[in-house]
Amino acid sequence: MSRGILARKVGMTQLFTERGTVVPVTVLEAGPCRVVQRKTTAVDGYEALQIGFGERSPKRTPKPLIGHLKRAGLRPMRTLVELRDAGEAGIGSEITAEIFSAGDRVDVTGVSKGKGFAGQHKRHNFGRGPVTHGSHNIRQPGSIGSVDAARTLRGVKMAGHLGASRSTVKGLEVVRVDAARNLLMLKGAVPGSRNGVVLIRDADREATF
Repeated sequence: MSRGILARKVGMTQLFTERGTVVPVTVLEAGPCRVVQRKTTAVDGYEALQIGFGERSPKRTPKPLIGHLKRAGLRPMRTLVELRDAGEAGIGSEITAEIFSAGDRVDVTGVSKGKGFAGQHKRHNFGRGPVTHGSHNIRQPGSIGSVDAARTLRGVKMAGHLGASRSTVKGLEVVRVDAARNLLMLKGAVPGSRNGVVLIRDADREATF
């Protein structure tokens, strides 16, 4: 069974361990989430739980979504996600930050900060050209095509939109859990801006360290 919860990014701070070491942490308001729907192998072909997080105005919620949530006895929710193999929790049951404890390893998925239009150096971490001897190739992309094709092939790393894409950080450590305030404090940074919604899941053990 894989645990998971939706959370809102509050911001970053630092904590001190018993030895006096400073640990940078990201504070996340984890839940409470509600189970909206259960997917089963017999009906849907796979096992999953659909969970919801955050409140939403009924006026700004599509009617099909209102009906979907009403069947579960829930008010309109802002974010819905599916968690594969997340157990057999009942519809309407609550998921809180208490499912995790200090020392656990988790994977965090969110939408990274949008950086707008960026050059190839910033976007793809390219090196620069020489800045001496009259060189004009300081921040140029260099060759973008081949000799025989006489055109630019697809997939060439060039300037363009940077960020605002789905990103996952793996193997973050849960430093502290504040169950009373539904707060999780994870060591390091997580994708997204402040108040952004992220998905926290049990770490993929093969990818952790």
